[in-house]
Amino acid sequence: MSSLSRRDILRAAAVLAAAGTLGACGKSQEPEAGGVVTVDLWHGQTDTGKKALDALIKQFNDTHPLIKVVGGGGGVTADSMLQKVTAGLAAGSFPDVAYIFGSDLASMTRSPQVADLSASMDLKDYWPAARDAVTVKGKVRAAPALLDSLCVVYNKKLFAAAGLPEPKAGWTWDDFVGTAQKLTNPAKGIFGTGWPGVGDEDTVWRLWPMIWDLGGDVVSQDGKSVAFDKVGEQALGTIDRLRSDKSLYVDPKPGGEQLYQVFLGGRMGMVATGPWQLPDVVDRGIDYSVVPLPSYSGKAVTISGPDTWTVFDNGKARVKAATEFVRWLNQPQQDVRWDIEGGSLPVTTTTAALPEWKKHAASTKGLQVFVDALETARVRPTITAYPQISQHLGEAIVAVLLGRKSPGDALKQCVEQSNAVLAVPS
Repeated sequence: MSSLSRRDILRAAAVLAAAGTLGACGKSQEPEAGGVVTVDLWHGQTDTGKKALDALIKQFNDTHPLIKVVGGGGGVTADSMLQKVTAGLAAGSFPDVAYIFGSDLASMTRSPQVADLSASMDLKDYWPAARDAVTVKGKVRAAPALLDSLCVVYNKKLFAAAGLPEPKAGWTWDDFVGTAQKLTNPAKGIFGTGWPGVGDEDTVWRLWPMIWDLGGDVVSQDGKSVAFDKVGEQALGTIDRLRSDKSLYVDPKPGGEQLYQVFLGGRMGMVATGPWQLPDVVDRGIDYSVVPLPSYSGKAVTISGPDTWTVFDNGKARVKAATEFVRWLNQPQQDVRWDIEGGSLPVTTTTAALPEWKKHAASTKGLQVFVDALETARVRPTITAYPQISQHLGEAIVAVLLGRKSPGDALKQCVEQSNAVLAVPS
């Protein structure tokens, strides 16, 4: 795996020097002389991710003489891409392709400038999570760009020091809570586990596998109310048990930065995270292993947070060229390069079966556990109301994490607020 984590790739603070790349956007540009179509790509990648993508863009341009992809990045990192593209759409100056987080895609498709790729993207070979993440109201509105899954990485040394058996697939949340308590050692500053505590999406998405496992969902089938009102208290109750046991490190900063630093410093026994964290764990020399998430039912369930290549309509020629580029990127021979060098899991089952990927996965302990988890991974719904529901659930989780509200009271307020959001036609 690359030497940088997904956080380094997607959240780096470096500002890209892309002033010269923005002039190619907007509807005014026509194909160049000789019929060459320019595709403006805003990707927001930095460091390793940018290097990998630059190499792929060069290969594409060298083998597609009638298309010229300009991959300057967009002048912002991926975290700020939604705001950048939204402003560009309002000003009439937007890219042909942009890297959009999956949780933002539904809101983005409110714009008529987002291309419909239903007729040009064949998704049958993609993992279910990748397919679901780019499908809005039954239509394919983007191409998968990055795939991950959530599992538990644990410190083998701390388990041995506590005299505990290592966790295995099929373990329960009761097992997790009990193990976290036994791992905790206040005298040595050791926590059993941790949870982001600022109420952002990093706080929220970890709860959805618990909700799904209990038979709940984000919203009801008719979309008029939330579908976690009956099971949310039990999920929040699990967090409350970890809090009351004092086995939980609550990270006060966005992005889980401190939480991961505590784990990387050898002072946390278990952390729910994605494959992007493994390079940092390896670099720190931690003796670790990876296990699927625990469950209430004994059945495997996890979450994936795919990101997308979203194509925008700057005219038929450019939509066609942009679509050809993103389809090419996801072909197995290109996808495997992006996965290995850029830090994604394979977006298709064919890529996952390639010798290059199998060799790479075998060289990084635990990486295949994240790939195997894609078999049961689900994604957050591609609905425009999701960001507001997430905000309210994030507030509820934080209230429980900090002991400000009981799980029942926190859930009640969240459900009322979220149902009010869903009552407004989208």
